[in-house]
Parts: sequence; structure tokens; C-alpha cells
Amino acid sequence: MSPHVDENEERELEQGGVDEVPDNQDQGVPQASYDESSPPMAPRRPLVRHGRISKDHPIDQVIGSPSRGVRTRSRNLVSFCEHYSFVSCVEPTCVEEALADPDWIIAMQEELNNFARNKVWVLEERPKDKNIIGTKWVFRNKQDEHGVVVRNKARLVAKGFTQVEGLDFGETFAPVARLEAIRILLAYSSHHKIKLYQMDVKSAFLNGYINELVYVDQPLGFEDPRKPNHVYRLHKALYGLKQAPRAWYEWLRDFLILQGFKIGKVDMPLFTKDVNGDLFICQIYVDDIIFGCTNEKLSHEFGDLMSREFEMSMIGEFNFFLGFQIKQVKGRIFIHQEKYCRDLLKKFKMGDCKPISTPMSTNEHLDADVDGKPVDQSTYRSMIGRI
Repeated sequence: MSPHVDENEERELEQGGVDEVPDNQDQGVPQASYDESSPPMAPRRPLVRHGRISKDHPIDQVIGSPSRGVRTRSRNLVSFCEHYSFVSCVEPTCVEEALADPDWIIAMQEELNNFARNKVWVLEERPKDKNIIGTKWVFRNKQDEHGVVVRNKARLVAKGFTQVEGLDFGETFAPVARLEAIRILLAYSSHHKIKLYQMDVKSAFLNGYINELVYVDQPLGFEDPRKPNHVYRLHKALYGLKQAPRAWYEWLRDFLILQGFKIGKVDMPLFTKDVNGDLFICQIYVDDIIFGCTNEKLSHEFGDLMSREFEMSMIGEFNFFLGFQIKQVKGRIFIHQEKYCRDLLKKFKMGDCKPISTPMSTNEHLDADVDGKPVDQSTYRSMIGRI
């Protein structure tokens, strides 16, 4: 044992470590110390310090609650799965299957919450001399552009085929934008360099008021246990009702007119507005709204206005409508059907075929026709030479 190592250091070495580590030394890394007064060939024995975690850790350095204990990665993953549910990838075929899946129960409850928020109906006693319309649940999985299920959508619809004309509904016609009108709008926007946007209204039909007295049954699986024989009297339109599209259009029309828009005389789904010399145009196709303005700031203000009034599910640049894909680049608008073509190739299993510029064989030899009769090669060459 070197004389330069005192008894305390020797005792610490035998115990396997020390409690304190100098600030200028890394904990757990072997450090060698030399005495300057000793000869160069007589170094001190290196003192190996084994870092040790103290039981009394400073409270100010503890992240989270000390009473919760250590949170490992596996426990954090379990906690994440406990608080975040996964969407169901299977579409139920009946209400019984949906009620057996917690994810679909949540989707159905969200739909009924929309009814309560929009004040669609009120529960009343079943009338004796009125037609009661049945209801049905429709289940669909919403997918993204990659085909991954991102949302379970449960829609409660009315059985409109049981409605009686003149009693449950009157006029059912609702004007919508024609495809020719959309093309004219695109040409006009391209000429005036107007950037178009689009929005989709969630539960659009639930905003339209109806004038008729309509009763519907309670939704299956969500009947009131205290009033099982009661029915709902509708204040607003419900999906599946014959007058629902017209009620939604009339409500949206009145709202836009109140905001200063003018309805088109020829194309009724077209609305225009002049704002200090800037032209604002708005085209309606059921619950899809296309709009744009020469002043892009007004377009964003209109989007904020509609978002406050309605519950919007999508708002952004106009890029897809009725199977057409639209691309807006520096005041120019291009229309193509790439998605439609790809879907056709996928349907007929031709996605891996070799693409060509001309849809015909390049090895075929064609001759010119004169008055419906083939022309030989010598005559054809002389005709080309004269031209």
C-alpha cells in the first residue's frame, strides 16, 4: 500500500465507492491523482471512484410526482393505450354488431351529440293520427388518401320511403351547381386570377328548418328507458328526409343574403358580392361550398365566418370536386382525372402495365384512304411529294 493513500481513502476503496465526487471530475470515470512533491517515477496509486446514487435525491430535480414511482417505457406505452382508443377497421352490418364495439358506440354518441347541439328534435308522446317515420343507423369508415381508416362515422338517417306526400313533405327540389357551371367558374377564376377555396359542412342537413310536422322513432340502441314509447318531433331536417336538401339550401341562402350576397338570376346556387371593387363569388353543391375573391384576404375572412356559423370538416384550396382534380398554379387552373384513371387501372388490374403516349401499337403499318379505298404506297408517296 502506498504511503500517500491515507486510511480513510483505503476504507472507501474497500467499501467499493465514495459518496461525493469533485465537480471537476466525471462521476463513474476512473481518475488518477499525482503528488507534485514526489519523484516523477513514484506516482500515487490511482483512486477509483465508483459513482453511487444517493437515496435522498433533491426534490427540485424530480420530474413529476415522487409518489408515482419510476415510469419505464413499457409502462408509458400501456398508459398511452389506456387513454387513446383505436378506431375500428370493421364496418358493422347491423346495430347489434355496432353496440358490441366500444369504438362504434362512441361514434354513435357523437352523432346524437350533434343532434342535441343543433336542437334537431324534442321527445314527445306518440301521436295517434300522425305518420311515424322510422330511423336507421348507417356505418362507414372514413379513410385518408393512403387507405388508412382514420375515423368511424355513424350516421342516423330517416326512412324517407315511408313519408307520405302532402302530409310529411311538400316541395323536395333543391338547386345544386351543374358541372358546366363549375367549369365556367374555373375559367372565370383563371382569367381574373382568383384563387378558389372549398369547404365541407359537417351535418349540413341538421341546420335546415322544416315547415312540416314530422315525427321519427327513437334511434335503436339509444331509447329513453323512462319513455320507451315516446317519439321525436323534428325541428330541423334529418338525413334521409325528402325535404332535407331543400331545407338546407333555403337556410344557407338566407344566411348568405343576410351577409350581403346576391343570388344568381340564372344559376341559383351561385352567389356574388361586391366588396369595395373586389368581386366575391360563391358556388354551392349541396354541402360543398366553393368560393374565391380577387382579394385573398376576404376569402380567409369568409372562411372564418362560415367556421363560426357552421361546423366545418374541411377548408382549403379547391383541389377535388365530383371526380375532377383541380390544380391552381400562379393564376392558372388545370383540370385532370388522374385519380379516376388510377382507380380504373386498379379495377382492371392494369396498374403495372407499361405506359405509352399513343394507345395503339407502334408497329402497325397504315395506308392513306381516298374516297374510302386504300391507296398503295407509290401513290401515297407521290401525294405527299406534291403536298
